[in-house]
Amino acid sequence: MTKYTSDSSNFGADGPFFRIIREGLEGLADGEDYFDLLADDVVVEYVISVPGYPRRVEGRQAVIDLYSGYDGYMAVHTADNLRVYRDPEASVAVLEYEVHGESVLTGRPYNNRFASIITVKDRKVTRWRDYLDPIAVFDASGWPKR
Repeated sequence: MTKYTSDSSNFGADGPFFRIIREGLEGLADGEDYFDLLADDVVVEYVISVPGYPRRVEGRQAVIDLYSGYDGYMAVHTADNLRVYRDPEASVAVLEYEVHGESVLTGRPYNNRFASIITVKDRKVTRWRDYLDPIAVFDASGWPKR
């Protein structure tokens, strides 16, 4: 099992989160970094998420914009426990993985589990459905205030 640790880009296109995604999609989607894996017209749905986060994002640039300020909120230090399930005929992969770090705002630990259902066409991600544990985000961010 590969464990990805922080680099200078933190949550940039080659941070631990994005490297574990690239590993899970190896041989199915092409790209130098996470954002290169995405089709220009990708649709990303955050099915289980947190208040204030968009439910749907359309387009590669919109995904880049969404993640551009993430490292000011959460510092991801490692990503691990990747499990990959593929249906080559449907060009779908399901990735289960974990990320670990801390809230930049509170210093509290952040440990979250994800399941992502990813559809690929012409070696690019065209659809992404994401599920996360919102309680992990709440705990790290100190929400609600007590």
